[in-house]
Amino acid sequence: MIGLFLGTTDFPKLIINNLTKKNIKYFIIDLTNNNRFIKNNNSYHISIGQFGKILNLIKEKKCNKVLFAGKIDKPRLSTLKLDFKGLFYMSRIIAAFKLGDAAILRELIKILAEHKIKVIRSNFFNPELTLKRSDLTILKPNNNDLIQIKKGIMLLNKLNAHNHVQGLIVSNNNVVAKESAKGTKKMLLSFKKLKNSEAILIKFPKKKQDLRVDLPTIGIDTLKDCSKADIKGIVLKSKQNIFLDRKKCINFANKNKIFITIK
Repeated sequence: MIGLFLGTTDFPKLIINNLTKKNIKYFIIDLTNNNRFIKNNNSYHISIGQFGKILNLIKEKKCNKVLFAGKIDKPRLSTLKLDFKGLFYMSRIIAAFKLGDAAILRELIKILAEHKIKVIRSNFFNPELTLKRSDLTILKPNNNDLIQIKKGIMLLNKLNAHNHVQGLIVSNNNVVAKESAKGTKKMLLSFKKLKNSEAILIKFPKKKQDLRVDLPTIGIDTLKDCSKADIKGIVLKSKQNIFLDRKKCINFANKNKIFITIK
């Protein structure tokens, strides 16, 4: 029996499909705001602050391993539902809230570990969704692109471990856009390309990010947004990005002359 802490994006659906095919028993702790998995009989919609309810459910299911998948939005502290266990951990919750959504997940993992519950990598059942170093498209980065990519990766690595930046856009040796808490899509849709520039999207995990629970994800929607923003290329991290709709993405990139490279 495996426990699934699930948020949004299509990644959780792929995990559920794989578990079903392999006849592996699971239950869902639905952390979405809109009760996304309500139609699944194995799903329980629980607030991230209801630690007692979460721990009791895991114990009831005789489960000692869980995974996190999908985008789990940071709830408002003022509206966060807490049970008795949640109140017990209140000081730790508040401290984590001040540091951001990644810190909240890390604190939840610590609490689970205190109760001897192990968190496994989100791609444990779907390793095919992470890729090794390679160029995936017909178009390859040229020498100037490689210089831009190297500088962009260096700048991304310097960013604070607790901010929301999992992606940025580089052009002409400068960072011209950075991802905020609103995500990559918002950054791409608001991006205004400079004249005669060739922009590249770099999407890596945050520095010191817990790779068990929060791998950056791209899919066909990301490719379409890149095309609208006139992005020349996309750079992902080897074995550290969830890549959905791979064939669709590569076909779309080839048709629209966008390179995709894994570093």
